[in-house]
Amino acid sequence: MKAYILPACSTCQRILKEVEWSGEIHDIKSDGVPAKLLDKIADEHGGYEAVFSKRAMKYKSLGLKERQLSEQDFRQYILEEYTFLKRPVFDLGDKTFVGNSKKVVASLAEYLAR
Repeated sequence: MKAYILPACSTCQRILKEVEWSGEIHDIKSDGVPAKLLDKIADEHGGYEAVFSKRAMKYKSLGLKERQLSEQDFRQYILEEYTFLKRPVFDLGDKTFVGNSKKVVASLAEYLAR
């Protein structure tokens, strides 16, 4: 069980406490996300665009909002820059959880409680 977070992110810290996380914690800024894990996440969640954060400041500053990006573009941007991946990411082996929406956090907590 691995969590990929930004240690300085208060939302990530809140979620870790809320779900009583006891697995490994990885700093997504310094460690990045492994390509193999990103591919697994994209497969589970409907593609790279589905896990791409369009709220990232670099999304606008790089002019990506005006461009038509392919799935491979989304993949490449996420691998190159951690800010483009929705966070936090929880890899539980057989299932992944991505993002900080109430629905995702509730599903994660329910899954961990089993």
